[in-house]
Amino acid sequence: MDWGRAKSVLIISFLMLNVLLGYQLWSDIREQLNANVNSAELPQDKVLLMQQKRITLSANLPSDTPKLGDLTYLLHSDVHQKSGPTQLETPIDSSLMFINKEELIKALGSEVPELEHYAYDLHNSREGVFVLHRMVDGRPMFNAKLELYNSNLKITGFLQDRVELIGRGEAKQVLPAAKIVASLIETYLKEGSVITDIQLGYHGQIFDSEKQVSAPSWRVMLEDGKVYYVHAISGEVATDGTDDAEAGGGKAGG
Repeated sequence: MDWGRAKSVLIISFLMLNVLLGYQLWSDIREQLNANVNSAELPQDKVLLMQQKRITLSANLPSDTPKLGDLTYLLHSDVHQKSGPTQLETPIDSSLMFINKEELIKALGSEVPELEHYAYDLHNSREGVFVLHRMVDGRPMFNAKLELYNSNLKITGFLQDRVELIGRGEAKQVLPAAKIVASLIETYLKEGSVITDIQLGYHGQIFDSEKQVSAPSWRVMLEDGKVYYVHAISGEVATDGTDDAEAGGGKAGG
C-alpha cells in the first residue's frame, strides 16, 4: 500500500470536510442574522415561539402604518364574462414585462384598457401567467387582477378586472405588520411555515354584484402557496378563496 498517497488522501478529505462544515456554519449564521433582522420588530415571546414552531420569516416586515379607508367600486370583470382569455391580435415579447413598462404599455395599451394602472405581482404570478393588480394610491387591490398569458416568450392573451372607483370610507390608521404577523404566528401558522411576502393593499369578499367594497388589508403569503388576508383595521383574518381563516373566522392583533 502506498502510505504516502493514502495519507495525502486523508488530509485532503479532512480539509474538504472542514470546508463543508465551515460553509454550513456560515450559512446557518447568515440565515439566523437574516431572521433576526426580519423579526426585530416582533415581541421577544413571538420570536421564541417562531423558533419553537420552526417558522421562518424570509420577508421584510413593512414599518409603515398609514391611514386608509374602504374603497367602493364597480367591478367589470373579463373573468366572469368569458370562458378564456382574450387573445392578442399580435403576441408581444414577454421581456417587456420586466425591461420597460412604457414600452409594454405602448405595445398593449390599445388592447388592454388602463394598463398603466396595474402593477406586476411576482409572488402571485405562476407559470405561464403574469399577474398584475389594479393600483390605488400606490397600493394593490388584491381582488382586481390583470392576467397576462404567456407562452414561448410571448404574451398571447389576457383576462382583466376593470375597476371604477365610486367612493372612499373614513381613513383610519392601520395595524402594524409586526402585530399582524405576531398574531398569525401564535394562532394560525403551522410548524415549518415560511413567510415569503407581506404587503399592504385592499381586499374584500367578491359578491355577485357590480358594486363591491374592498378594505385595507395586509396580505401574508407563505412558501406553500397559502395566503392570509388580515383586515388592517379590525384584524379579522381570511385565507385566499375563503371568507375566514378558520371555521367561524378569527382576528389578528388582539
